[in-house]
Amino acid sequence: MIYNESGTGERLDKWLSENVDGISRSLAVSLIEAGECTINGAKVAKNYRLKIGDTVELTIPDAKPADILPEEIPLDIRYEDSDLLIVNKPRGMVVHPACGNLSGTLVNALMYHCGDSLSGINGEIRPGIVHRIDKNTSGLLLVAKNDFAHTSLSGQLKSRSVKREYMAVVSGNVKENGTVDAPLGRHKIRRKEMAVNGLNPRNAVTHYEVVKHYDGATLLRINLETGRTHQIRVHMAYIGNSVLGDEVYGTGKPKWLEGQCLHAGKLGFIHPRTEEYMEIESELPEYFEKLLGQLRESL
Repeated sequence: MIYNESGTGERLDKWLSENVDGISRSLAVSLIEAGECTINGAKVAKNYRLKIGDTVELTIPDAKPADILPEEIPLDIRYEDSDLLIVNKPRGMVVHPACGNLSGTLVNALMYHCGDSLSGINGEIRPGIVHRIDKNTSGLLLVAKNDFAHTSLSGQLKSRSVKREYMAVVSGNVKENGTVDAPLGRHKIRRKEMAVNGLNPRNAVTHYEVVKHYDGATLLRINLETGRTHQIRVHMAYIGNSVLGDEVYGTGKPKWLEGQCLHAGKLGFIHPRTEEYMEIESELPEYFEKLLGQLRESL
């Protein structure tokens, strides 16, 4: 039970996602619609606007067994213990099942590898998934094996204490280090895409550092302060330096380029149980190194 003293007018689903560890906006909506969240003892709609003094009571049901077929898909695991694992996802692999991608996903592979040892906080479609990266982005992902670990890790993400470092090759000459501070929301027309100042925008901050200049391209080291959907890709396109190979927000993928040049190369966080800081790194994938070789030859 939570007593609201933070102010008035905020939507209930948004407030839950920002104030309860392990609760995403979509999960908050599902719980409200299922009657698992009440205000002053009464069921309300997801768009209910909170008032000072409201008593919010939330019940999180036990996780349902995931109706996902385990698949024996090789995983590049960089760390694993009884609470969590870190997997190095290849470019082209979808993180969780959805319409059009019901098999061959990272979750299918995790179900085979971990069996029942995955957290249930994010529901039956996304067991263990603490955060995501795009299908065509490669690199490191945190996976929670139990709700204790999931709550801790998602709390660290919300407090912006998790280090998430990416490497990217972008178009054009980025002259100096910088920060993009521009809110992101759903595109007003193309709802599968995100846009700066789109629908219901949320603050989004991306820091970038110039590593090397090439002819018509720049290698960047990027750190996320927030973690919005497609954040790096949209922010880089917004400043006129789209990620090479980005077919949605960029200029498309040239035939000679094998993939989108964005790699989640470093994760740093506090281990939920030991409370020690951990940092895991992943080398650039082969297609990324191949592109850098071609760019060096063009100098």
